[in-house]
Order: sequence, then structure tokens, then C-alpha cells
Amino acid sequence: MTPSVLYVCVHNAGRSQMAAAYTRALSGGAVEVRSAGSAPADSINPAVHAAMLEEGIDLSAERPKVLTTDAVQASDVVITMGCGDACPIFPGKRYEDWQLDDPAGQDVEAVRPIRDEIRGRVQELLASLGMDA
Repeated sequence: MTPSVLYVCVHNAGRSQMAAAYTRALSGGAVEVRSAGSAPADSINPAVHAAMLEEGIDLSAERPKVLTTDAVQASDVVITMGCGDACPIFPGKRYEDWQLDDPAGQDVEAVRPIRDEIRGRVQELLASLGMDA
């Protein structure tokens, strides 16, 4: 059975997009990945896009999406990143809240450490799901 992970932040333009992209890349597609925001932005943060390109991951096809109850229900693991109480809670789901700086309004230099921390957390998450990353 394929595990599914949902990443949620406020704008779905930075942290959750980076986490979703790393999960796809590092799991080799072995994890079903979703990301969403409680108040989605119009587009991906340009500094986030540039920082991920440095890692060989292109986010140009990604668009911020609104958080839905269906997305939470369809996920085994829900990772929140500063979205407060906007994420609905369902029994039987694994929830984690990752305290990460918000890349909104930051330049690429400031986004890199956030990106690197997200990569490490994704690697730990994949290991907890029994996958090598």
C-alpha cells in the first residue's frame, strides 16, 4: 500500500511546496504527495522556486492549492507548517507540526537554510515510513 502525505502551510507557495517536491524526488514516487494552503497565494514564491532549482527540482508547473477536507481525509500523514487551526483533524491520521521559518518575502539566501531543513525533515519522515531517502 502506498503511503500518502499532505503538507499544509498558509500560502502553499513555499514550505509545503518544497516539502512535497522533496518527498516526490526522494521517495522516487513511492509516496502519494499532496500540498495545500489555508489561504493559497497566486503563485509559487520566486525565491523558493530559485532555491529548489539549485537542487535540480523545478517547481514551475506547481500552483498553490486550497486546503480541502477531502485532501486531509485521503492522507495518512498530515504535516502542518504554521497554518494554525485551519487544518481539520480526523481520527486515525498521523499529524506533525513542523516549526519552520516562513520564506514569504525572503530572498534566495534566506530561503536556502529553510529548504535544507525541510529536506532533512522529509528524509526523517520517509525513514519513519520505512523508505530510504
